[in-house]
Amino acid sequence: MDITIIGTGNMARGIATRALEGGHGVTLLGTEQAKAEALAAELPGEAQAGAVGDPLSGDVVVLAVWYQAVPDVLARYGDQLDGKVVVDITNPVDPETYAPLTVEAGSVAQEIAATVPGAKVVKAFNTTFAGTLAEGQVAGTQLDVFLASDDEAAKAAVSQLAADGGLRAIDVGPLALAHQLEGVGYVNMAIQPGLGTNYGSALKVVA
Repeated sequence: MDITIIGTGNMARGIATRALEGGHGVTLLGTEQAKAEALAAELPGEAQAGAVGDPLSGDVVVLAVWYQAVPDVLARYGDQLDGKVVVDITNPVDPETYAPLTVEAGSVAQEIAATVPGAKVVKAFNTTFAGTLAEGQVAGTQLDVFLASDDEAAKAAVSQLAADGGLRAIDVGPLALAHQLEGVGYVNMAIQPGLGTNYGSALKVVA
């Protein structure tokens, strides 16, 4: 698959690392092309770089941005997202206080789906931290990636992306359950001070 990642932060780095190690093509788009080029040069593989606003070429588009930046991305791309698998990794929190925010649509993923109804929205990677994604594991344990979507083919594509990068994809169900996933993502953030792991822990299903 060709993966376009919008964003140049730590989550973009982590997801791009997994995608490249899984053999997929990666294009990074940043608010400044220089930032995307710098990140691409640091990744373990060949990644392309461009600026937000460039045409989308990827089969899968990952929104590796803060929740507050999502409306701008959707406004810029609009119909270009029709038919694309759009991966929402966000957790709706205040970027300064990290307090959770209420999303009227129920979740950020549902908000995206309502704004660009032609897109195939998948909620994923919001419960995994950037550093653990870059490493691909925590304490030798494979990471779990929880996915929610109303489009089974889109969910299968993101599941394959995760699996190819050495992760275990777990199907949570329809997109409506993205609300619960965002709650899990917030809890995972909230327990970090007590754990003292500096966002180096992971949520794992053991059976």
